[in-house]
Amino acid sequence: MTTTRHPVAIVGAGPYGLAAAAHLRSAGVETIIFGEPMEFWRQHMPMGMLLRSPREASCISDPRHALTLDAFARKVNTPLSKPLTLESFCKYGQWFQSQVAPDLDPRQVTRIERAAGGFRLWLDDNDSRHASRVVIATGLARFAYRPRQFDGLPAALVSHSSEHCDLRQFAGKEVIVVGGGQSAVESAALLRQVGAEVQVIVRAPKVHWLGHTDWLRLLPKPVRYIFYPPSDVGPPLLNWIVALPELFRRLPRHLQPWVAYHAIRPAAAGWLEHRVRDIQITTGRHIVSMVQHDHRLRVTLDDGTQRWADHILLGTGYRVDITRLPFSAPELLAAVRCEGGYPRLVRGLESSAPGLHYIGAPAAASFGPLMRFVSGTAFAARELTRRIVGDESEETIGPGN
Repeated sequence: MTTTRHPVAIVGAGPYGLAAAAHLRSAGVETIIFGEPMEFWRQHMPMGMLLRSPREASCISDPRHALTLDAFARKVNTPLSKPLTLESFCKYGQWFQSQVAPDLDPRQVTRIERAAGGFRLWLDDNDSRHASRVVIATGLARFAYRPRQFDGLPAALVSHSSEHCDLRQFAGKEVIVVGGGQSAVESAALLRQVGAEVQVIVRAPKVHWLGHTDWLRLLPKPVRYIFYPPSDVGPPLLNWIVALPELFRRLPRHLQPWVAYHAIRPAAAGWLEHRVRDIQITTGRHIVSMVQHDHRLRVTLDDGTQRWADHILLGTGYRVDITRLPFSAPELLAAVRCEGGYPRLVRGLESSAPGLHYIGAPAAASFGPLMRFVSGTAFAARELTRRIVGDESEETIGPGN
């Protein structure tokens, strides 16, 4: 066993981890990064998926703005589709990694604990590394939300959409998709495409379709940016609050959840609407009970009607709860002040455990819903780098923060 020391260790090699590595290394900070590149996107998103975000908002941030999707398209001499395919985005992420972190360590971090002068990270081969600072950038994989009424049912009958990268296993089967957001509606479209019989059950009174104000995107850039900032998260006007995470952080605490919900409430891209036109979508209803019969489920809705299915696919999204991250030592986790599963973060996306940073979705409660999207990598990586290189003054979380 060896123990090597590093100024910064990044755990996770998705868009946020890669952006952090790009900015830190460009600033001269020695950084090691662990994880498989783009693992969540490659292993937990379905083949055939299209990105809802426009290309401009889907670039992983690098300090010189040189590693964009357009630069990747030129490099591989292949035009990219609109909307962008999952396959192209994953290849882009892997190319980005080859440019900023060719020495990426693919091993998994199994435990992070406090150590003298920082942290010790244990790896899946029992090796360890010591780092003065640790950046958690592990994405959403551990936060899949599974409503309690589905607990206890076998994975053969009920699963979360993030558990599948290939939906062809459901060809010829009857599948009920639960949810009314992008993952649910697109999963339904892809299931129909592979030959499944699909229906969708949505608790909300209707499916919200995005894209009704897309004509604003055709305006010249200076005018367009009045309605749509480059980050492009949320409806016009509200999206400017989301685009400025420091502004979101300074909103009254009671307003932050309202802004976050209305910016990213469950919704599906308008270009999906025609693909699910022939799929039965039941709105304003939810499942109250399920009974297993042989290898099928009899499902009862809250209005008393019943449906049969070979499988229920939960497109129910994600709920951040950092206690579900398996690698945090209990004593380290106890030092992180949390609220509703989210760590409370200050400038530099630093937690109340000094030197421990969270970027990506866990930062959303402190810095807003932009942190859930690839377009948030620019703010997160810049803010993190400023803190680590010492350009920002010290700030700690006290009782009043």
